[in-house]
Amino acid sequence: MALKLVIDNLSFNYASFAVLKDINIKVDVGEVLSIVGPNGSGKSTLLKCINRILKPQRDTILIDGRCTTKISIKEMSKLMGYVPQSSISTFPFTVFDIVLMGRRPYINWNLSENDSRIAAEMLDFLGIGSLAMRHFNELSGGEQQKVVIARALAQQPQILLFDEPTSSLDIKHQLEILCILKSLAQNLSCSVVVSIHDLNLASRFSDTMVMLKKGRIFAVGSPEEVLTEENIAAVYDIKCKVTHSLLDKPQVVPLISEDRVVRSLNLPTQAPLPTQRL
Repeated sequence: MALKLVIDNLSFNYASFAVLKDINIKVDVGEVLSIVGPNGSGKSTLLKCINRILKPQRDTILIDGRCTTKISIKEMSKLMGYVPQSSISTFPFTVFDIVLMGRRPYINWNLSENDSRIAAEMLDFLGIGSLAMRHFNELSGGEQQKVVIARALAQQPQILLFDEPTSSLDIKHQLEILCILKSLAQNLSCSVVVSIHDLNLASRFSDTMVMLKKGRIFAVGSPEEVLTEENIAAVYDIKCKVTHSLLDKPQVVPLISEDRVVRSLNLPTQAPLPTQRL
């Protein structure tokens, strides 16, 4: 049965410093919801609170009306998959071993044929079955990202969280990864929550966007409702022009000049020449 995720008045502090305040979000089945905002606005912290890596000030995360603190870690791992910003492995695990780790919530003593079958199916689903016996640390960034997504899918969750899944990827792999996330939501009826910096990619692939500013929700709604010139100026402190692409999605064109950046940072207008030794 498909699950609905609700964040109800979530707040989180590091010691006495408030990172998130009064966050209210609902994520429907089959929806891609993106979280955007400047560095330090709380995007990654919010995902970690949802996934119980961090503990909010009170019980505020609900899955089909059930508070996540009342759900065991093992059961949570079956309901929710999480892909962090980076997954660096210095150990020579094969790709197949990495994906099999996603079956851990279902394993009692030994791996079953079903566990191996599901791991192989996830690799094939993402088009990387040929990499199964390769070592994870030998792969490119885009290949590694697909492997980590396959591991999350091997958990067979209905809610998927992705923290900056396109960082450090070239434009082709960025589009591939986000097409995969959109397909998961539409074809597997998963709820997908993704934090992302690129506003134009978020616009293209999101059903709903949440824009954070200093740990609070500044705007929420469709890409057309959130990505306005006024909102971006208020949150990012930058002027822009919002146009509509061939895909009929808003696209953000920054209007900041190089001179303004130089002046705001008190950079020299001319680089000093190196001293020449005679």
